[in-house]
Amino acid sequence: MIDKKLIEKVIDKALSNGADFADVFAEDTYNSSISFNDSKMKQSVVGKDFGAGVRVFYGETAIYAYTNDLSEKSLLAAADAVSQAMKGKQNTKIIDLSKIEIENHHPIQIPNNTVSKQEKIEFLRKIDQASRGYSELISQVNLTLLEKMQQVMIANSEGLWIEDSRNYSRVYLIAIASNGKEMQSSGAGPGGHVGYEFFRRLDPVELARRNARIAVTMLQADYAPSGKFPVVIDNGFGGVIFHEACGHALETTSVAIGASVFTGKMGQQIASPVVTAIDDGTIPNEWGSLNIDDEGMPTQKTVLIENGILKSYIVDKMGSIKTGFGRTGSGRKQSYKFAPASRMRNTYIANGSSKLEDMIASVEYGIYAKKMGGGSVMPGTGNFNFAVNEGYIIRKGKIAEPVRGATLIGNGADALLKISMVADNMKMAQGMCGSVSGSIPTNVGQPAIKIDEIIVGGRN
Repeated sequence: MIDKKLIEKVIDKALSNGADFADVFAEDTYNSSISFNDSKMKQSVVGKDFGAGVRVFYGETAIYAYTNDLSEKSLLAAADAVSQAMKGKQNTKIIDLSKIEIENHHPIQIPNNTVSKQEKIEFLRKIDQASRGYSELISQVNLTLLEKMQQVMIANSEGLWIEDSRNYSRVYLIAIASNGKEMQSSGAGPGGHVGYEFFRRLDPVELARRNARIAVTMLQADYAPSGKFPVVIDNGFGGVIFHEACGHALETTSVAIGASVFTGKMGQQIASPVVTAIDDGTIPNEWGSLNIDDEGMPTQKTVLIENGILKSYIVDKMGSIKTGFGRTGSGRKQSYKFAPASRMRNTYIANGSSKLEDMIASVEYGIYAKKMGGGSVMPGTGNFNFAVNEGYIIRKGKIAEPVRGATLIGNGADALLKISMVADNMKMAQGMCGSVSGSIPTNVGQPAIKIDEIIVGGRN
């Protein structure tokens, strides 16, 4: 992607005013998206994005510059810009890059750009037809097929030179149900760090009908009650609460500056003893997995919480410098336009020993959140509110009538301590996570969990 001698010149220039460390990140990315609504293709966009960024460390200060021009002149100008930002003693370190070959743990069978657009459109058409065919109440279906093929190169002043290929495939669908007076919607977005074979393995009819059922069910449901109740949150996207309310607070991006409720809590009990939480970048072909992070470190499986005890933070290179904790292969970013930061990968609560049916049976009156939606979190405090996209009343240990409009309101650290049961049906769901280094693919996940008491916002 960039000649070795040029990389060495760029790093040397970046170090020329006394920086402690320098690295270069370059990428060449193919993006494709097809939008399908009103039962026809509305837009097809294919594009290439390429560029490079140069970063230096002066102590605990990082300086970053980027360019979409990979010429020697432009790259050296970016290196000169970061070197001039702060000045220390002159650095004459000689850089000798040795390329490292890595094992690809996320192989693809069918490159996305080798499959015809017509096949992709027909795949979307099947989802559209099956969604609309589920019920006459389905009034609109919006679909997007997303593909990304990214080539990256990372080199640094410690002698690292490494390259990687990443391939992402995802389809996102929204079904809208309407009775002429009200509307309810449901969305799904399966994806993976995988090639086009991902779409050929999906059953578009089953995917569409499962999603449409939620929209129709919630349209016909009564409003949820409000108050403090025990809540059972089912597997999969239920893990979004841990991701948002707790996961971000475990990233050294917030821990290092004291903006996390978990700062200084290493080795302490921060969750119920039945809770073990993991952030794993190594799971083959998963949406949030990588061979290496965006700082060139191999990813790993990191146990964050074990039996309620805080065991690790999510640590990038600068986070390690600031906190003293070892790196976890978690330096990630959206593209060359961003500096890397500590970010989650596949983050989930691990399987427990309970059964979902036993959780339901243990609740006299409460809420079963079968599918969670989006929400908001205050990172410094962990206070959150999340919508329940598909919910039901639990009455005398049985799942009863569906309810809509429920919102779970609480505090991440408090909710962790109130988890009394964890099931054995762990499942992951795909999402895009936004933070200081842009929007990146991440998995959230969990088995079903029971929170003994949480505030439920509703209209009844």
